[in-house]
Amino acid sequence: MKYILHIDCDAFYASCEEIRNPKLKTRPMAVGGLSNKSIITTANYQARKFGIHSAMPVFMAKDLCPNLIMVKVDHPYYREKSMEVFDLVKAHARLFEQVSIDEAYIEIDLKDPLNFAKSLQEEILNKTQIPISIGISYNKFLAKLASDWNKPFGIKYIGKDDVGKILPDLPVGKVHGIGRRGSAKLNRIGIYKVADLLKLDKEFLEGLFGKGGDYIYGVIRGIDERPVNPTRDRKSIGKERTFRQNTKDIQVLKEYLRRISDLIEIEMIKKNIQAKTISIKLKDENFKNQTRSITIQEPIFQADYIYEEASKLLDEAFHGQYIRLIGISLSNLSARDINQLSFL
Repeated sequence: MKYILHIDCDAFYASCEEIRNPKLKTRPMAVGGLSNKSIITTANYQARKFGIHSAMPVFMAKDLCPNLIMVKVDHPYYREKSMEVFDLVKAHARLFEQVSIDEAYIEIDLKDPLNFAKSLQEEILNKTQIPISIGISYNKFLAKLASDWNKPFGIKYIGKDDVGKILPDLPVGKVHGIGRRGSAKLNRIGIYKVADLLKLDKEFLEGLFGKGGDYIYGVIRGIDERPVNPTRDRKSIGKERTFRQNTKDIQVLKEYLRRISDLIEIEMIKKNIQAKTISIKLKDENFKNQTRSITIQEPIFQADYIYEEASKLLDEAFHGQYIRLIGISLSNLSARDINQLSFL
């Protein structure tokens, strides 16, 4: 029988640092910038007990936990550990799709997915020392929902018979495609749980979310037809992030560009592509969009080079205004010679 699994590395950057320094496992620690104006990238589970989470400013995290240990981000090391983990995962999969540096979907065809997941979890931990959580279901939405259920080092199966029991009590912010802004919009009209969403017709959801309304109408009923897609025919690749609080700190903006560059590199390596055009997008506090682009002579795919060009574009576009969203996209794509050096 066919199953879709969502593989999620637990507190990934923090787990990587705990491998290098095992003493950090018992102490509250976060990975991010070292200045108080920087942001938290990932916190270990000791730090999360204090309410510390990703995207939180460092000064706020230290107020919550004065003994917090901050570790500087080491992107090359994390990329190396990511490839170790997902090369092992890929070896067991009929179909494999990596969606970020620490997440992937796989499709398997087995009678006993729970035993398979347990075995895979143990293999990854033994060979890489990275703990992973695994969600199992018949579609992507439910598999991702399941992987977050018993973290860390958890396994959860959601079958068709579970949909009616699990989804109605789910907060709307947990529904793929809604996000923070959509959740806030729904909360303002008194909709907090999926049970409330289920009372709305498709036309109403399309009015709220545009074309995404049709997708949301399906997933809250356990329907998600997105396949595990190892290759996608794309004209561009991009990622963007919306801040919980608007910021005009250029160092915070550049840290986000660094993280986004990392994610884009992972995707480009997996798809064996490169790009010659780099663009950044900024959305200010008044929801005004601004973009800057550059086309370079030699195509790139590495995070360091993507970040370097995106950072230059940010310097041109940013004039001290409050920013609520930042993103990078790469276009003018071409296949990459598999023998080309990656300089990872």
